[in-house]
Amino acid sequence: MPGEFYIEGKKERVDISGIVAGIDEVKSAAGGIESQTDKLAGETPLIGSTTADWQTAEADVVSVGADGSRHKVHDLTLSIHNLSGTAVTIRLYKKVNGEERKCYQQTFDASVDPPGLPVVNGTWGIHGALRVTLRSNNAADNGRAVDYDCMLEAM
Repeated sequence: MPGEFYIEGKKERVDISGIVAGIDEVKSAAGGIESQTDKLAGETPLIGSTTADWQTAEADVVSVGADGSRHKVHDLTLSIHNLSGTAVTIRLYKKVNGEERKCYQQTFDASVDPPGLPVVNGTWGIHGALRVTLRSNNAADNGRAVDYDCMLEAM
């Protein structure tokens, strides 16, 4: 019978089915732990650039995450090295109770601020999409690329 065997020199059977069940539980728990720790390596970095008419209107740079997903954003950096506006405004939007809301806004001066802007500098848990926009006060910035780099971890 599975889970039972004879010990040499003894006439009685020893039931090990409880031990086997315990080992199976440990294996299952270890698999669950492994699937969670595998996420710590993070996802492939989100790296790229977007070209838009930044002065004409607020335009999307990148969208991080997606509806129905949960992530930790560890870093979101924008590069304004191609821009010359003295009022470059970055905004972040996410859904709050089903409605997209502005949750961050900061204005930078491309002529004096560093070219790499750590918009998210630390860990921020999000569920759903985080939309990143930019607007410049200088028409010369229209048609120029804005680079982005983002580190995500699935939850």
